[in-house]
Amino acid sequence: MNPTRHDERIGIVWPGRPYPFGATWDGEGVNFAVFSEHAESVELCLFDADGRRELQRIPLRERSDDIWHCYLPEARPGLAYGFRVHGPYRPEDGHRFNPHKLLVDPYAKDLVGELRWSDALYGYTIGHKKEDLSLDRRDSAPFMPKARVLETAFTWGDDRRPEVPWADMVIYELHVRGFTKTHPRVPPRLQGTYAAMACAPVIDHLQRLGVTTVELMPTHSFIDERSLAEKGLHNYWGYNTLGFFAPQMRYSASRKVKEFKTMVKALHSAGIEVLLDVVYNHSCEGNHLGPTLSFRGLDNGSYYKPVPEDRRYYADFTGCGNTLNLVHPRVLQLVMDSLRYWVEEMHVDGFRFDLAPALARARGKVEHLSGFFTAICQDPVLNRVKLVAEPWDLGQDGYQVGRFPAGWAEWNDRYRDGMRAYWKGDRGLIGEVARRVTGSSDLYESAGKRPHASINFVTAHDGFTLHDLVSYNNKHNHANGEDNRDGTDHNRSWNCGVEGPTEDAGIRQLRERQKRNFLTTVLLSQGVPMLLAGDEFGHSQDGNNNAYCQDNALSWIDWRETPERRALLGFVQRVVALRRGHRTFRRRGFFVGQSREGDFKDLVWLTPDGREMTEADWSDAEARCFGMCIFGAGIPDVDGRGEPIRDDDFLVMFNAHHDDVHFVMPPLPGASWQALLDTRYETGEPPPTLYPQGKTYALCGRSMAALTRSASLAQGLPPAPPTEGGADDV
Repeated sequence: MNPTRHDERIGIVWPGRPYPFGATWDGEGVNFAVFSEHAESVELCLFDADGRRELQRIPLRERSDDIWHCYLPEARPGLAYGFRVHGPYRPEDGHRFNPHKLLVDPYAKDLVGELRWSDALYGYTIGHKKEDLSLDRRDSAPFMPKARVLETAFTWGDDRRPEVPWADMVIYELHVRGFTKTHPRVPPRLQGTYAAMACAPVIDHLQRLGVTTVELMPTHSFIDERSLAEKGLHNYWGYNTLGFFAPQMRYSASRKVKEFKTMVKALHSAGIEVLLDVVYNHSCEGNHLGPTLSFRGLDNGSYYKPVPEDRRYYADFTGCGNTLNLVHPRVLQLVMDSLRYWVEEMHVDGFRFDLAPALARARGKVEHLSGFFTAICQDPVLNRVKLVAEPWDLGQDGYQVGRFPAGWAEWNDRYRDGMRAYWKGDRGLIGEVARRVTGSSDLYESAGKRPHASINFVTAHDGFTLHDLVSYNNKHNHANGEDNRDGTDHNRSWNCGVEGPTEDAGIRQLRERQKRNFLTTVLLSQGVPMLLAGDEFGHSQDGNNNAYCQDNALSWIDWRETPERRALLGFVQRVVALRRGHRTFRRRGFFVGQSREGDFKDLVWLTPDGREMTEADWSDAEARCFGMCIFGAGIPDVDGRGEPIRDDDFLVMFNAHHDDVHFVMPPLPGASWQALLDTRYETGEPPPTLYPQGKTYALCGRSMAALTRSASLAQGLPPAPPTEGGADDV
């Protein structure tokens, strides 16, 4: 193959085809196709290799069903290009065409160059007295990144998806750059990149931790907002998408797309799945006063949801200025094509959808039978991958926890908020905790879902880290340059007595115990646990709960070892291993009140004096200590693989009181209980003491413990009442 001389004009133009969209190299030439329903004409603009000098403009004379296309037999991979689109500039009618603005191809699979902020990037004349209504005629090309024709060939070899069952997953949310930027065993030139994620020391950490699935924060190409750039800051999180097909090149050491594929292949070889955090609800072009970079100039009236009463403005369900219009079939097709590309071409295993209800809005409402959900459900590629929703947006009725269709899991913020408040010491929460640790059947069971529909977490990228959750009562976001106004004030956090760092040994010990409480709760709950990268060794952001613009040491994981960090890491490894070693904590179905092996309960709730809880006990607002006894005999095999599964019995005790509680072993027939895990201890390992019925266990203030015994026989266990369930009725 002879590469195109990027300083030469292309002389031959053929009609080409309207599909596939974007720039497609077929081994002989390149086909270009772009959608615009309301355009009057479209030009393909070719650039030199670095995308700095425009060499040629080629009118796209072929138009098929509003798809403009051509074929260049002389073009080759590596060719840089963009589009200019002619049409009306009438913002009041929803049209913002401006041929002076170079536009990024929505289907670009590779980008070259960085966006440089300039007033020339805006389609209107900034400062004009009729704001955004006056056409700007400056050329934006010198300031724009350019799309680049990609050769997609890659040797995947025997790469296979790990296909970890939902119930067996341990999700680990991480930022590619922040997770590896300071890793001491990653070569400096690779730190902060996809290549670093493929390095043996990084993968070894994930494996030793017991992670099955990494959830990567946005890796689609994105830009920094102008307001951040002018402050010398960056959009670190990446929820500001420019291209839905092109990986973010900031994270590529080689500046090549295949580096992303190499990362996925390496993680798969280690048995680790890759989920992408994706942002299809809005784009980086902002509100009606934002820049013209791609969709706005291609066909503003088709790509975005307008305010019906005045199409000059955008309906904004995202808080980012605009909302993509997935009601339009071509915009929906764009999203579906992007998702399939990442699955089929990049081999990812699934997606977490940012502000997912915005994708299903029609006529301003969240429609559960929307085109988006229907398209996903029937798609033979996408209905087989992992789908996780952030089940809320900022619009009316935007809170959709528990309401996503079958096949979807959800970030469960009711789990997060309940656990934070309980371990903080708030009143009247034992019923809420019981519902959440047993899989949130109140949210998911009636829809025919299983516990894995609940993604259980107490920390995520948005908010305090685990260390900060137990070290700060208030946010400290001054570094963001917004006078500490940004970020939530409802953290449900507790600093254990002192705000921020302290040398007080007692407070430090309490904070470490609180971390162990949170981690143990998440990992021993039914559902899918999600850990935030760095929580396993106490990463801190100095109390910043909205570090979206902190691409620096505040956000980067600090890999330095201290005795406290080593101890916490060892503790997390121990609890993850406990979860993965026992089906009791990874049930495929909800507790039902009785076992298939006999007419007895599969779960019993206990008071500290060892008796079964009554309605009055659940109603006691001052109660902060309780136990759950899970019987391992006859766990239902809801996957239909044969006989019920037998596991050990477990007694898990929770104590959010500040005082110690002497918990009495329940009068249940069977072997004595053996202490297995206790968060009062740095390692989590209590003395190997046996506890027969009637003996008390000294449960430290603000701690939890797990005891175990061999699986009980059906005979003699507490009978299940005929009309009541177990934990689900709490």
